[in-house]
Amino acid sequence: MSGSKMDIRTTVSTAKMTPRKIALYVLVVIGVVVLPLIFTGYGQLFAVRIMAVIGLYVLLALGLNIVVGYAGLLDLGYIAFYAMGAYGGVLFGDIITKITHAPGLTFYLTLPIAALVAAATGIALGTPVLRLRGDYLAIVTLGFGEIVRILITNDATKDIGTWLVGTGIPVITGLGQVFLAFSTNGAAGLPTAGEIIPAPLPLAWLKDNVRFQIPAIDYNFVFTDNLFWYTIIVLLCCLTIFVVLRLDDSRLGRSWIAMREDEVAASSVGINITVAKLWAFSLGAMWGGIAGVTFANFQGFVSPESFTFLESVFVVCVIVIGGMGSIPGVIVGAIIIQGIPEAIRGLASSGIVKLEPTTVALIGNYRFLVFGLLLVIMMAWRPQGFIPAKRRAMELAPDNEDILGEENQTLYDAMQDDSTPGSGGNF
Repeated sequence: MSGSKMDIRTTVSTAKMTPRKIALYVLVVIGVVVLPLIFTGYGQLFAVRIMAVIGLYVLLALGLNIVVGYAGLLDLGYIAFYAMGAYGGVLFGDIITKITHAPGLTFYLTLPIAALVAAATGIALGTPVLRLRGDYLAIVTLGFGEIVRILITNDATKDIGTWLVGTGIPVITGLGQVFLAFSTNGAAGLPTAGEIIPAPLPLAWLKDNVRFQIPAIDYNFVFTDNLFWYTIIVLLCCLTIFVVLRLDDSRLGRSWIAMREDEVAASSVGINITVAKLWAFSLGAMWGGIAGVTFANFQGFVSPESFTFLESVFVVCVIVIGGMGSIPGVIVGAIIIQGIPEAIRGLASSGIVKLEPTTVALIGNYRFLVFGLLLVIMMAWRPQGFIPAKRRAMELAPDNEDILGEENQTLYDAMQDDSTPGSGGNF
């Protein structure tokens, strides 16, 4: 079995930036920076909002990519961490605002808190499922996601708090008050009636002072909420990409890749599978929590309907279609899965594209059929995704059939080949 793994490592490590790639990255950067300014100046605010939503899905998918793409752990309940970050950010944000009396700083202070809450939830999920893999792990994580959604919908913290306060015992009553303070308000969502999520600094100042016109081209720029949150989301995505790239090159990242390929072999060479899995769950959940608190502040409202099982499926589809373990693939997958349907609906609602309301509704309903067909086609035609990671692309589509045969060869077959007369093997 000589050469296959070495060929993959050599091909991946010698990949260099070509002029074509550099030009492509420059165009992407220009598009990310310039397009929102153009849309805002010409009054197409829905387009900036769609780009912000795509950015949120990129942020979510980058976090899930750690679990699925690098560590090889199929997580169908990832949206639970998204929910924990959103609700944790809103609830802790209310407490922070009352303590600090600085509502403009609340969002920035709740970012690390939401990340820690989601990471702790990831560890809580990862610990009991360490021995599970494949379909069994997927089923357990799916159930975990549904448990979180049901608890939020039924406002379990309020029920527990009410019962504890009703005991009349001072210590238990105090604990009950803590539970009541973290009431999710059930299906009605947060914040409750009469309350708002405070706008972060310096949004109000930017909206009042950043504006200009270019009469020659009928351009009228006024800074908006959508543009502010788009900027925040892009900055968070850049931070996430930087962290993920560093993780990929780290000892932990290589441990994940080895564990993804073969847990038994990885364990036999000294990799602590338990620690590697817990790191994957906690770090992936952490970015889900950051995306959740950002979503809550961006929307100004959260409710259980935003955290259904279908949302988890969408995020998984982003990774599968774009390319597991690939950052550019995640971005392309988010544009396909979330950007195109939202763009069609936005164009129709703004009147740019003349579509009947029933047609717009059909597009929203039939997108699930389109996604299903797209997944089937991708699995048959290009299982590595549109823009796969180079290492995974080499594994799924090697240069010749000999390498593929070696990759698929079982240990027993390899031992039999080495033990044949004249092979020089030791078996």
